[in-house]
Amino acid sequence: MENLEHIPVSLDLGKIKRRLHMERTGDLSQLQTLVEAAQPLIAARAVYKVCYIEEKLEDAILIDGIRLKSRVLRKNLEDVERVFPYVITIGNKLEEKARSYNDLLKQYYLDTIGNIALVTARGFLEDRLRSRYALAGMSSMSPGSLKDWPIEDQRLMFSILGDVEASIGVRLNQSLLMIPGKSLSGIYFPTEIPFYTCQLCPRERCPSRKASYDATLAREYGILE
Repeated sequence: MENLEHIPVSLDLGKIKRRLHMERTGDLSQLQTLVEAAQPLIAARAVYKVCYIEEKLEDAILIDGIRLKSRVLRKNLEDVERVFPYVITIGNKLEEKARSYNDLLKQYYLDTIGNIALVTARGFLEDRLRSRYALAGMSSMSPGSLKDWPIEDQRLMFSILGDVEASIGVRLNQSLLMIPGKSLSGIYFPTEIPFYTCQLCPRERCPSRKASYDATLAREYGILE
């Protein structure tokens, strides 16, 4: 397992304003104060592992002797031999700061700042993987992102990586959610054409959507009759 400590995350006030739709309205002085307070609270760290697929089953793959059951994941890895399970976090201090406020607007601002910081940290991890392992294109999937790959496989993901809590302070609670909450997990894999689980998810009005739902693609992946 590879550890990345002290991942650089520089908060961009302009990007945060755009995410909050505050380009022309809102109390920017308050937002700037919160951004300045948030910056030193972000402690971005990640772990990842280079794994080789041991076996490809009809609707599952075998990594490190552990079976991950997902028809979509299996199809995405048809021509892939090497994958990169990972967990990344920005720590819990920003969440604690948000909870210390009774003001719901400040909590919302800090939650958004945390999301942007986490995405920024993930971008650093992606760049590191591309550079170190000569990956021209790369996509990822996460347990629980689709019904096809249930959240229960979070335990298996953490098992593949080893002691994630000791390495970067991230653990699973009884509901299999990661603690701290500003954490992400999944498997990166090389791709020629970018893949987004959003393409297979019909959920409407999702603020995190990266691509439109594609029913034709869902049928190709065998998750839509």
